[in-house]
Amino acid sequence: MNRKSLGLFVAAALTVSGVGHARVDATSTLPDAKPGECYAKVVIPAKYEEKTEEVVISEPSERIEIIPPKYEWVEEEVRVKEGSFKLVPVPATYETVTERVEIKPASTQWVLTTPKGQVKTAGASLVAYAKGAGLPADSATPGQCYLEYYKPAVYRTETEKVVAKEASEKITVLPPKYDWVEEKVLVKEASTKVVQVPATYETVTEKILVSPATTVWKKGRGAKERIDNATGEIMCLVEVPAKYKTVTRRVVKTPATTKTIEIPAEYKTVKVRKLVEPAQEKRETIPAEYTEITKRVKVSDESVSWVLATDPAPEGAKPTGNKLCLKQNPAVYKTVTKRVLKTPATTKRIEIPAVTKKIRVRKLVTPAQEKRIPIPAKTQKITKKIKVGDERLEWRQILCDTNTTPELVKKIQKALNDAGFRVGVDGHLGTQTLKAIDNFQRKQGLARGGLTMDTLKALNVEI
Repeated sequence: MNRKSLGLFVAAALTVSGVGHARVDATSTLPDAKPGECYAKVVIPAKYEEKTEEVVISEPSERIEIIPPKYEWVEEEVRVKEGSFKLVPVPATYETVTERVEIKPASTQWVLTTPKGQVKTAGASLVAYAKGAGLPADSATPGQCYLEYYKPAVYRTETEKVVAKEASEKITVLPPKYDWVEEKVLVKEASTKVVQVPATYETVTEKILVSPATTVWKKGRGAKERIDNATGEIMCLVEVPAKYKTVTRRVVKTPATTKTIEIPAEYKTVKVRKLVEPAQEKRETIPAEYTEITKRVKVSDESVSWVLATDPAPEGAKPTGNKLCLKQNPAVYKTVTKRVLKTPATTKRIEIPAVTKKIRVRKLVTPAQEKRIPIPAKTQKITKKIKVGDERLEWRQILCDTNTTPELVKKIQKALNDAGFRVGVDGHLGTQTLKAIDNFQRKQGLARGGLTMDTLKALNVEI
């Protein structure tokens, strides 16, 4: 197959393929192929199944026939004017009365008498203070008086023994004792010296692998003539032989090594000062010193209390001269004359009867009726295609350039003619043959976009 033929085949296949349809692309990885095989990116058509269903042409319904109503003329008494009523106002009546009204209610208040004889109303803060000191402000009765008593704080004198100087220790340090002695000391540590032994070499010649044998995917002919990137891309797996090179190189006969030489330690006799007895400490205990002090200690706090004037004074307390008395203030009244309502204003209801009249009216005897006649549903059997698989792109094996001979092309053309697709039998894979192959693939539901092995099998053509 020449480059132009492959290009025309790709162009024809892509022109008739439905690139506008949604496809699943399964060509992200190349297939596991053998050397010499070629693969093309082809369109696998969507799959459909035929299904016969019974569908409703017209739904079940009803036919309704109306039976008209029946009337007759009768004489009836009808209300011309509804009954009603009329409200007549009745005015209110008044009278003059005299009564005694309270303009200020009775009350109580605390009055304070000072040591100087001054009398004044006790404020809320003073009453609250006195209440905290024992004044029964909530339970006192008018006329009761209470006196204020002051009791000073009580102290006593105590003698206590306290530490004047804490107990301690006196520490005396005894110096260490030394003596001069002769000793053999290390001047230089024993060590080792490493001497290097050089390597020996020789020259060798050998054949080495430059690159191993591999297989690579290469684009087939006609790739530049593709109309778009949807289908028709041809890939061939080609074997690349291994590459070798003869080289001469210098190799190690015996590797470089090292030799270790021992160096003995060095000693010297010296006179050194050696510790005979270490320094020591001598501890003497010094006892604590004490002294006696006299201090004044509070036994009880100062206090203020309020006691009923008729009760005895608290023990040890003195009167301050302040006195609180609960005073009764009588209510204040006034005589007034006023006009009060005797009977409230009302209304009087007067009934007005309804007005009737006899007239001739048309009266319904039997109402309109409907008669329902059922109409059955109409059905029909239809056959429809149901999609069971989406169109997708896949790699499929195709004829390579090496095995697409004119004899094979003639076999394909004859098979297309036998299948009803008229083409010339000239061994040339032209536009007419490519269109016939695409139409054959569409009719058989085969993959489109290349002359696949499945297409040859469907045409009964052997390579």
